[in-house]
Amino acid sequence: MSMRQVIRRLIRGPQAQAEGASPNEPGAATLSSPPAVQRKDVPAGQQIGSEETQTYWSDFNVTLHRMFATAEDSLDYFHWRNDQYAGYIERMPVAGFDGKRVLDFGCGPGHDMVGFQVYSKTRRLVGADISPRSIEEARYRLKLHGEGAEFVLLDPAAPQLPFEDASFDHVHSSGVVHHAPDLGLLLRELHRVLAPGGTANIMVYNYNSLWAHLHVAYAKKIVEKAYEGLTLREAFARTTDTEDCPIANCYTSEEFLTETARAGFEGEYAGAGISMHELLIAPTRFTAIQDRSLPAESRRFLLDLKVDGQGYPTYRGHYAGIDACFHLTKPR
Repeated sequence: MSMRQVIRRLIRGPQAQAEGASPNEPGAATLSSPPAVQRKDVPAGQQIGSEETQTYWSDFNVTLHRMFATAEDSLDYFHWRNDQYAGYIERMPVAGFDGKRVLDFGCGPGHDMVGFQVYSKTRRLVGADISPRSIEEARYRLKLHGEGAEFVLLDPAAPQLPFEDASFDHVHSSGVVHHAPDLGLLLRELHRVLAPGGTANIMVYNYNSLWAHLHVAYAKKIVEKAYEGLTLREAFARTTDTEDCPIANCYTSEEFLTETARAGFEGEYAGAGISMHELLIAPTRFTAIQDRSLPAESRRFLLDLKVDGQGYPTYRGHYAGIDACFHLTKPR
């Protein structure tokens, strides 16, 4: 079972849609079909996305197209979902941005934008995404919490983001840039639209995680005998946002900071959020270590884990979780 399939089971309540079903929850609005994005003739590899990624993320998003009838329901879900990733909201905060111009890049159906709208008095709050369906869902959800949020539907075939230089004081991007066909291009664009002295908080999938070295390396590849012939990173990509996800990369903190530095950022690894599924399977690491089929790299990772006072596994002083979070700055 993939991570998102696990989360699907967690977040799907008695009124949530069944997979593939069309009706919305009782009392929720029905969304119309959005218009198609106009395409441009830009070579592959010089685009912020692709038609394939746009189609995928219109079919699948983090709330599974859940519609919210009230602001209270929406905010309760915001807190509940953040709690499924211990340490996430502390490393990817949405409070404390009063007076700032904030871009949520890859806003999806508006989950983190709810946090910014409720817990920060931003001067400007913009959500941008390549999925027409998610943009429409986000627009509907944010209206439950008041007015003022803006939404921009991105053309995935474009080589640039549709914003002027230095348009924002803060960029927030959670679980998005690891799906980009050209990470360097996207990071340079986020750097360009950020004002000098501005900040960015970015979450990407973490290679140094229980998800990679226990769930994928052991449970999937050895116990289930899945993904034969694939490297660990290739198999990892098949287990995150369903097997149909076109692109799903993961990075060590050193790898990602190297890429952000090339784009002009200064930054630091802020640590990881760890999923409830990783915490549930953590005790099986001892069985995995005993298995001679487990690659030495994953065995060493599991042996190097320590446990903090809450019983959470850590690696090199940080949670050994799938959500690697980075705090970046654009130098003045």
